Amino acid sequence: MTTTMATSSSLVYCEEEREADKAVIVRFSNGCVKNAEKLDFTMYKNADESNPRKKSRRILVAESDRLSYVGNNFGAGSLKCNSLCKYYVGVLDKQTMQMEVHSAQLFNMQPLIPGEATEAKPQDTTQTYRDKVDSLIEAFGTNKQKRALSSRRLNQVGSDTLHQAVAKAANSVIDQKGLEALQQEVAETESQADLALHLPPCNTDADKPENVYLFDDLLSPVEFGALEQAGSKMAALTPEELQKMKDDGGCLSVVKHLENMPSVGAPREKMACCAFYLSLLLQLARQRSITRKFGQEEGCPRIIQSKLFKTFTVETFNNGRVQNMLSASMRAKLAAYCLALLLHMGHMSADLTLLHRDLGITEARIIEVAKSMGLTLSKSARGKADDAELRDEHRHASLVLPLVKYDQFMERRKRKKMH
Repeated sequence: MTTTMATSSSLVYCEEEREADKAVIVRFSNGCVKNAEKLDFTMYKNADESNPRKKSRRILVAESDRLSYVGNNFGAGSLKCNSLCKYYVGVLDKQTMQMEVHSAQLFNMQPLIPGEATEAKPQDTTQTYRDKVDSLIEAFGTNKQKRALSSRRLNQVGSDTLHQAVAKAANSVIDQKGLEALQQEVAETESQADLALHLPPCNTDADKPENVYLFDDLLSPVEFGALEQAGSKMAALTPEELQKMKDDGGCLSVVKHLENMPSVGAPREKMACCAFYLSLLLQLARQRSITRKFGQEEGCPRIIQSKLFKTFTVETFNNGRVQNMLSASMRAKLAAYCLALLLHMGHMSADLTLLHRDLGITEARIIEVAKSMGLTLSKSARGKADDAELRDEHRHASLVLPLVKYDQFMERRKRKKMH
């Protein structure tokens, strides 16, 4: 397309476009079509729309007076570039000089010649090599071979009966307990796995406490820079607003650090960005099923949202849709990363009591995470203030070199004997 200097045009990208409404680009494998208007195109879609892997499957048929052409976007005959590239088609409106850009998908049209592909006989497709050998034994085998064949078939029938009984019992359990209850049991079993698999990267040979769990492993420089605008809003909160967060049951770990922020400079900006990121982690820990709108109301940058989904959630299929879930193992991982972030925010010390309340987990669980990270545990002395929070005996975790190696059976109490 050529335009003169006096002609101006603009592009309009059509974002809200369903999979079925994409433009279609066809390519004929056996030559070029001279009269495309004489072709009758028909698009077929997969009937199983609940299956996320099949709902986007399409078959395109082009029929003419002499020949029919067929193309699809799945299987061995599809173009592999469809999964590697994105294609777009521009439609120019000559009156408004606006070009609408639509998503497109490619189809490789191949001629369908009647009688070329003959269907195989049923016995050829169903009979395996073993079935053919068994037929020969039945017809020409010795008595010993026939007895062995009969015994093997009886064993196979018993095995099939057992599989059917197990499948029936499994379906009965699913009907009685429900799928969500079974998933919860699997999640609880998964939570008993080794916590070391879900800890942040640890440098046991570090010469400084702050180098054991590096801050860049928790937030990369690019991710930290994306939190600058959201962190400035956290730094601008007034004491009245912080008190309101306390009264409304907000994250006490975040409020505590916002109340004791540095006055000016880079340390204040860093503390504000970390406080905002910590609030997102604690908010994520309270969720079960996470939608794509998570964090948008709080002003969460897109790069941070993608990091949270990729690092702390697992993808599951539900009613044909992909959902991000927070499993028990991911909750343990979330607790470990929150604790590592609090260490950097609190001069290598963190309040475990506030953290386990904000995460919604038990104190024993957060202590187990702290021990897995090799932290030193301690208790704060009880105060005499009127505030109930100050009178509570808080547990603290500190990162002191060398890291502590705990015995997993050390805290197991002996059972008292009955007399």
